[in-house]
Amino acid sequence: MQVLQVQLEVGADPAEVGRARRWARSRLAGCGIGDDEPLAETLILLISELVTNAVVHTGCPAVLRMLFGEPGVRVEVADASDRAPSPRQAAGDDTGGRGLELVDGLADRWGWQREGAGKRIWCEIDRAEKGAGAASGRPETHGTIREPHVYL
Repeated sequence: MQVLQVQLEVGADPAEVGRARRWARSRLAGCGIGDDEPLAETLILLISELVTNAVVHTGCPAVLRMLFGEPGVRVEVADASDRAPSPRQAAGDDTGGRGLELVDGLADRWGWQREGAGKRIWCEIDRAEKGAGAASGRPETHGTIREPHVYL
């Protein structure tokens, strides 16, 4: 199986989230995923949430990776913070606190792993079946457990 991997370094500034979205849209289009496809919109929302979490909650630069292969697309955001991602319970009028809930609801699988002194949070969306909201079965994942897809 061939996998195309692209990555972007993201600075520790919330303005970088918009740059990450624009970069991701251009990479999706380059891989044949049109801007008007539901898959593209879902991926952009997931990228926006994961990059925002990395930049806002850690104050550290991050690396955004997208891996294109079978059965779909994997998004990873790595940062230098050792703090585990922590889902929050947002009240009705809160303007934040729903990011990981959105990831859980939109991704087919998601989770995180420690990486050196930091961590990597990831999510996967299958091209044929989008937004099923299940996790990979790896340690420290959330949602319904499914078999993970290996991206090398």
